[in-house]
Amino acid sequence: MNFPAALSDAARSVAAHLESALSALPESRIRAAMAHALVGGKGLRGYLVLESAALHGVDRAVALDAAAAIEAMHAYSLVHDDLPAMDDDDLRRGRPTVHIAFDEATAILAGDALQSLAFDLVARTGSVALVRGLAQAAGAQGMVLGQALDIAAETAETPLTLEDIIHLQQGKTGALFQWSCTVGPVLAGHDATALAAYADALGLAFQVADDILDHEGDAETAGKRLQKDAEAGKATFVSLLGLEPARQRAHDLIVAACDALTPYGDRADSLREAARFVISRDK
Repeated sequence: MNFPAALSDAARSVAAHLESALSALPESRIRAAMAHALVGGKGLRGYLVLESAALHGVDRAVALDAAAAIEAMHAYSLVHDDLPAMDDDDLRRGRPTVHIAFDEATAILAGDALQSLAFDLVARTGSVALVRGLAQAAGAQGMVLGQALDIAAETAETPLTLEDIIHLQQGKTGALFQWSCTVGPVLAGHDATALAAYADALGLAFQVADDILDHEGDAETAGKRLQKDAEAGKATFVSLLGLEPARQRAHDLIVAACDALTPYGDRADSLREAARFVISRDK
């Protein structure tokens, strides 16, 4: 099975698992908003969980709980990021954002509920370490901290430096990638060093690639994004490095990610394909 097919297959499995979890909740406007937030996306984080788990012989049923948990956590972060108080976006994955499709209060509560669902799902794995790791990755030393730094940068007197942006993205994007990639060794009680190094490089490459995509999108979309960043005084990898050096940085990070998988040999080829996908995707 080639990588796009494998990614789609994993996304379908995780989506079905999430649908089952949602169906156990009382029918409500909140549940409908949660379901709306979970539609679409490539499911890369869930895929990384499943592959990391398979690499370490973890039962797939257990891995699916963890994969669904990270996708629920990611969806919660997007719902809140899209709110008027943050990025104020009207569209997400080609559809109205939750606060547009429903309302702001429902979006806030749906995000809260998705976060709670994430912890419910990961708790089913029976791993306290995995639950604690997700709390740390998603909270005030990980994703939430990264988002706070991103918001603060918009009103800072001086733009962020390259080192500042790397630190910000290690929290905002990288923390959930690292959790996803290390689920396997954590559940199996194995050393997570190699997969942690892979995740560090992968998460940063993902964000560099995002900045490149923002720059290279259709003229209208790219122009609006760049104007918005400029007005906010927001520095990006492309604005600081330049387009071609940013491409090279992303490429070098993917090489580093693939090299980190050397201890696993050919068994980690699916993760190498995932890394290459990160800088070849078109959105």
